[in-house]
Amino acid sequence: MTNKEKKQKLLDALYEPYKTHHNCPIKRSDPHSPVFGVGNPDAQILLIGEAPGRQEDEQGLPFVGRSGQLLTKVLHSLDIQRTDIFITNIVKCRPPLNRTPTPKEVQGYKDFLLKQIEIIQPKVICTLGSVATHTFLPQESPMSALRGRIHYWNNIPIIPTYHPAYILRNMTKGEVFIRDLEKVAQYINP
Repeated sequence: MTNKEKKQKLLDALYEPYKTHHNCPIKRSDPHSPVFGVGNPDAQILLIGEAPGRQEDEQGLPFVGRSGQLLTKVLHSLDIQRTDIFITNIVKCRPPLNRTPTPKEVQGYKDFLLKQIEIIQPKVICTLGSVATHTFLPQESPMSALRGRIHYWNNIPIIPTYHPAYILRNMTKGEVFIRDLEKVAQYINP
């Protein structure tokens, strides 16, 4: 069994108890399953957003809506395929009315995320947006001060950047977003 297969088996075991909403911190009555993440379980790069949106919830995959399309386009321009990295969110279920996850909800999913990180063992984590960034880095620091710089959490480099949804609303920040992801791309072995 390859390392990738071993890690996938561990991730599958982690996901199993959460496949229904009974164990999820966000209680829901709809039939959608939690959105755990997608990609290479042996990835060098781990991208972390805040929570699934409507399309992600419906498809069961992170970053497939407009934000995900922008993210995929930028990654592709940097010769990074989504199948080579792992993409997830802090919160695994869509918050009601697509609102920002509450601190309690983020905390409720944090152990789950930490287990994902432990299994994947990425070389670098890229946090997308303030919710994901402030899960690992000081809350009092604004995104503008944290983004694009290398920080460390448990000896893993973290490179925060803006959430792609923010870029869609603020296209003037597009070049900054690309430069931040270029820093992340440097962690891929040739």
